[in-house]
Amino acid sequence: MVGLIANRFLQLVLLLFGISFLVFMSMHFAPGDPATIIGGPTATESDLAAIRAELGLNDPVLLQYFDYIRGVVQGDLGYSFQNNQSVSEAIATRFPQTLNLAIASMVVAILIGVPAGIISAIKQNSWFDVSSTTIALAGISIPNFWLGAMLILVFSVQLQWLPVGGLNAPFWSIEGMKQLILPAITLGTASAAMIARMSRSAMLEVIRADYIRTAKAKGVKRNAVVWIHALRNAMIPVITVIGLNFGFLLGGTIITEQVFAINGVGRLMIDAIAARDFPVVQGTVLLVATLFVVVNLLVDIIYAFIDPRISYD
Repeated sequence: MVGLIANRFLQLVLLLFGISFLVFMSMHFAPGDPATIIGGPTATESDLAAIRAELGLNDPVLLQYFDYIRGVVQGDLGYSFQNNQSVSEAIATRFPQTLNLAIASMVVAILIGVPAGIISAIKQNSWFDVSSTTIALAGISIPNFWLGAMLILVFSVQLQWLPVGGLNAPFWSIEGMKQLILPAITLGTASAAMIARMSRSAMLEVIRADYIRTAKAKGVKRNAVVWIHALRNAMIPVITVIGLNFGFLLGGTIITEQVFAINGVGRLMIDAIAARDFPVVQGTVLLVATLFVVVNLLVDIIYAFIDPRISYD
C-alpha cells in the first residue's frame, strides 16, 4: 500500500506538470490579449505596453512558464490579472461551495443509483427493471443545463417550493439544504444513472456465482444472500464508478454553477477564461486535476478494505 501511494504521488506530480504546461500554452496561444481586457477600451498603446511589462507578458513563453512553476513549487499560484487577488485565496473562498455541491450530488447519485441497480438485478426483466433501465438511459442523455432550467421552472417559479439559485446560507441549515436540492439533483442525475447500470450489471454477475447458489442451497435467507454475501463482492466495480464520478463532479460543476448562480470554482474558471486571467485558470485546473487523482487513490485504498484478497504488491 505504501508503494502504491508513493507511485501515485509520483504520477500526480508528473501529471500536474503536464497539465500545467498544456493549459499554460493553450491560454497564451489562444486569441485575445489580457492587457486589452485589463486596460479597457480607453487604454492607449503606452498603457497596454505598461500592463504587459508589469505582468511579464513580454518575456518568452517558456520563461513565463518556468517562472510560474517556480512559484507553484513554493506554494504561490500567482495573482489574478483582474483584481490582483491571490489565486489561492480566490480558490479557497469558492471551493467550499463546489465541494458541498459535489458531495450533495454524489449522495443523491448513490441513494438513487445503488438501490435501483440492486433491485433491478434481483427482479431482472420485471417492470421495475425495464423502467429503471429506461430512466437511467434518459438520465445519462439529458443535458445538465436543460434539466436545471426545467427544475427551476417547475419547483422555483411555478410551485415556489425551493430557491432559484445561490448557496448563500450554511449548508447545514434548512435554507442551505433547500438551496442545494435542485443543483444536487441536476448534477447527480447522470451519475445516478451510471451507478444504477453498473450496480445492476455487477449484482447480476455476482448472484449467478457458485458460492451464491451454495448459500441458497444451505438455506440462507434471501435477504442475507443479497445484502451480505452478494452486495460486498458486487460493490468493487460500483465503487470504481462512484470514485470516478465524484472526481468528475468536482471538476464538472461548471454548467450547474452557471445555471444556479453558484459562486464556486467552476464559475470562477469560466469568468477567468473569459477575462484571459491566466493565473486563475491555471490554478483552478491544477486543483481539479489534483482532486481527481487523490479521489482515485482513495478508491484504490478502499478496495483493500472491502476485499482483503486484493493486493497491490
